[in-house]
Amino acid sequence: MVIIGVDTGGTFTDFIYKDGDKWGVFKTLSTPENPAKAVLHGLEQIAKDKPKNITHGSTVATNAVLERKGAKTAFITNKGFEDILYIGRQNRERLYDLNYRRNKPLADLFLGVDCRVNSNGEILKDLDENEVLKAVKILKESNIESVAISFLFSFLNPEHEKRVKELLEENGFENVSISSEVVPEFREFERSSTTVINAYVMPKMKNYILFLERNLSKEDKIKVMQSNGGVISTNLVKEQPVRTILSGPAGGAVGALKLGKLAGFEKLITFDMGGTSTDVSLIDGKLSITTESKIEGFPVKTPMIDIHTVGAGGGSIAYVDKGGALNVGPESAGANPGPICYGKGEKITVTDANLFLGRLIPEYFLGGKMKIYPFRVEPYMEKLANKLKLSPVQLAEGILEIANTKMEKALRVISVEKGYNPSEFILFSFGGAGGLHAAFLANMLGIKKVLVPQNPGILSAVGMLLSDIIKDYSLTVMLSEKNTSYESLEKLFKVLEEKALEDMKNEDIKSIKIEKYIDARYKGQSFELIVPFDKTYIENFKNEYKKKYSYALDREIEIVNIRIRAVGDTEKPEFKKYEYKGEKVKEEAILDEKTVVFEGKKYKTKIYDREKLETGNKIEGSSIIVEYSSTIVIPPFAKAYVDEYKNLIIEV
Repeated sequence: MVIIGVDTGGTFTDFIYKDGDKWGVFKTLSTPENPAKAVLHGLEQIAKDKPKNITHGSTVATNAVLERKGAKTAFITNKGFEDILYIGRQNRERLYDLNYRRNKPLADLFLGVDCRVNSNGEILKDLDENEVLKAVKILKESNIESVAISFLFSFLNPEHEKRVKELLEENGFENVSISSEVVPEFREFERSSTTVINAYVMPKMKNYILFLERNLSKEDKIKVMQSNGGVISTNLVKEQPVRTILSGPAGGAVGALKLGKLAGFEKLITFDMGGTSTDVSLIDGKLSITTESKIEGFPVKTPMIDIHTVGAGGGSIAYVDKGGALNVGPESAGANPGPICYGKGEKITVTDANLFLGRLIPEYFLGGKMKIYPFRVEPYMEKLANKLKLSPVQLAEGILEIANTKMEKALRVISVEKGYNPSEFILFSFGGAGGLHAAFLANMLGIKKVLVPQNPGILSAVGMLLSDIIKDYSLTVMLSEKNTSYESLEKLFKVLEEKALEDMKNEDIKSIKIEKYIDARYKGQSFELIVPFDKTYIENFKNEYKKKYSYALDREIEIVNIRIRAVGDTEKPEFKKYEYKGEKVKEEAILDEKTVVFEGKKYKTKIYDREKLETGNKIEGSSIIVEYSSTIVIPPFAKAYVDEYKNLIIEV
């Protein structure tokens, strides 16, 4: 069976595969109109007529929300609370923007049902099924495709939600999401928002998965990457697609954690620059998990790796803004038409600027398998440069500087703004465009080393193969420290643990590990911290609070939620360790010497073939290292060496 990891991006769809003892990589242009076409094309190229074990990172759910191309969705809640999604929270995303408006909710129709459960989970007013059947008629008349149901306190008693779901399904509605299954936790706005997102993307994700399954053979297996760093079955994805919102970037974070530890580095800032966007995350020995993520301003309360995204990628378009200044992104040229140098585009991108300055080598782009057209770039550069009264070189460097500044800001959000000093971390660079910018960003942030793994352009796909099967479970308990004991919490955890073990029975795993966490806060606060649960859980909370805010309070602590993470250990590929071969680079590894521009000056720059670099080899800047999935720039202020796993370590 061929083992394959697939990551769908905005510009490229990436594959890594193992066929027997042979490893291989493949990239193909994405097909935005139907992402499955690029996936199936790659599978056909890699393993035609062979059984496949596929782990897939999908952007279908993400793009449906970003582009507002999901299903026509209805939201059903308690009568009198239909405007939960409009009211939301009072937080303003842009504090000083006088024209600020919240994004319109994703639901098209809002209906209230006159039933009620109180804060103890007791039924105050029972469900009137005739009222639900009247709602069914309205849903059908409004051509609703998907329904989200979120009642007050359903996390304590889901009886009403489950019955409404049954009635809707009996009346022909196939896509129904209930909050007690999606996220059984308190805070009705966040719970409702997450359930609506799930319903909004459900039909599209179902159709996507079914399309893939219909075009795969019966022998093929397929799993999907979640936002929490684990994989789940396609059946669960069809019911809870909201769990795949950060599917691709999560694969990259998992791959970085595993490969970083292998190389001896546990404190990492990940930098994943693709064609459309850049994703960054901070790893301090373990993945950082959050339940406070947002997509397009809409809260998503399912556990996710804490990843921050900005609209700066290789395909980000440069333009003159309303104030007459040069700007870059977030609009991207995508896969079609793509950058000017790809042959169709007519808008200058970050990729075009890198090519213009000599930092991309046309003959070796995508291993020489994709033709690019440098001559197309110059006229467009000159036209925009004249408009801004700059030279074309100044324009190209300005484009890269603006893109770097946007990415530096993103890196500061997940490090400096959370109390971490970037200089204590390694910058782990990947993504097709990451190697072109990593050394410059490290220099801007005071980071001393950059790690670029082998095949960095497909690291997210590698991460898919390194992922375990992970299932998250949670329950709101609202208990005070004074009235709670370790033993009483253990009993509550037991219920979640039994459910987790039952759900893991049919998975293809070697062993199961149960991780326990609590969401805790000081009494009177409205936010929680997730900390490990053991006999020192109170100390765990105080230590984490002090680490995050530099002080602790002398106040009663509340346990708000309990959480279980069931981790099923899967078969994973091993990475070869290479023998030390010396500092000197072999002549055959030097492909060429070209002129490259850095800070307005021209430098004679050697071009190296990464495939022929060996463990121990040292490279002085300025240099360019080419490989199939990426290009890595070593500027004049940096040098590099190859470690025992053939990672490239850039020293700034």
